[in-house]
Amino acid sequence: MSSLVLPIILQLIGVVVLIAEIIIPSGGILAIITVSLIGYSLYLVFTTISTFAGMVFVIADIIMFPIVLFAGIKLLAKSPATLKTSLSKANGFSSQSEELIEFLGHTGMAVTDLRPAGTAVINNRRVNVVSRGEYLDKGTEIVVLEVEGNRVVVKQVEKE
Repeated sequence: MSSLVLPIILQLIGVVVLIAEIIIPSGGILAIITVSLIGYSLYLVFTTISTFAGMVFVIADIIMFPIVLFAGIKLLAKSPATLKTSLSKANGFSSQSEELIEFLGHTGMAVTDLRPAGTAVINNRRVNVVSRGEYLDKGTEIVVLEVEGNRVVVKQVEKE
């Protein structure tokens, strides 16, 4: 029975290192250590005890490791290392500047060449804008066509 002690200890250490791999970002180093510990444990069982005992260890590993992985991920989800809040509009977070929508339909002046992106002044504010693909010279009068997220699409004002 004393020949079983070392493989069991190696298996348990492998489980602990696997959980550590889930929690600690190691770039796969801990995963390699886990595989090495389990592999050496299985080697010892197959060579010093018996093939039957080795197969029992393999079956136990096949059953145990998915359970440990699932439990480790659940543990990580409850740990203080994870983000507990969601960044939503209901919580006051927005990826889009609310004031950009105000520029829809307003006119302004291109302060840089738009190739097709550049800067314009709309309502006395400098805004990063993009044309519909055409090149617009600096000083061109522009109108805002649409606002998608942080993207303000403009076109040249039609001269009558």
